[in-house]
Amino acid sequence: MVTVDGSAGAEALIRVRNLDKTYRRGGHDIHVLQGLNLNVGEGEFVAFMGPSGSGKTTLLNLLGGLDLPSAGSVTVSGDEITRLSGRRLAAWRARHVGFIFQMYNLVPVLTAFQNVELPLLLTHLPKAERRRHAETALDLVGLVDRMDHYPRQLSGGQEQRVAIARALVADPTFLLCDEPTGDLDRASADEVLNLLDQLSGNYGKTILMVTHDPRAAERAGVVLHLEKGLLIEGGAAERA
Repeated sequence: MVTVDGSAGAEALIRVRNLDKTYRRGGHDIHVLQGLNLNVGEGEFVAFMGPSGSGKTTLLNLLGGLDLPSAGSVTVSGDEITRLSGRRLAAWRARHVGFIFQMYNLVPVLTAFQNVELPLLLTHLPKAERRRHAETALDLVGLVDRMDHYPRQLSGGQEQRVAIARALVADPTFLLCDEPTGDLDRASADEVLNLLDQLSGNYGKTILMVTHDPRAAERAGVVLHLEKGLLIEGGAAERA
């Protein structure tokens, strides 16, 4: 279940309470998020929409522990991440969050396999286990046969699928997707959306996605609109 009314949400995977984010620019306070509340249950696929500058990416960064709020709290699986900092926050982020960005952010001098394996180098897994995990993730996105290719040898859609495999390789608690189809043609975008749909529907992954594309938002189970620093429910989206 997904709610934005500040109800208890005792069983929610992600609980956001009275979240504020204010930036100081040119001597003025810019209030991006104002008293925002959100509950997201495990396995939900949520799309966030809204005009440019409405704070969608800011919200994603706060949920992923990449930024800290001016006020309020974010709790994931019982951990109030807004109380963490430094190494503890970095360790939490590496364990619980898979990030998928618009521009892929693959390392050009590494193969697809090496890019996917990269997050595991921060763990204590032995080499054989890292290889098994990376190959499993690449198989899930249908790119085992491209594992020795470099990013320049892949299409945009394939690069994004490698990025998704990298986000999945450590089996994170949830995925944060910031315009994951924004740099893709329609056919490649549909491939990526089909994969996200499968991860949510078949594997129970919790996915939070920012998008400007209504066709991408339709794949989500719930669409939320960010307006004037608050979330407004758009209702359950039609499944494609």
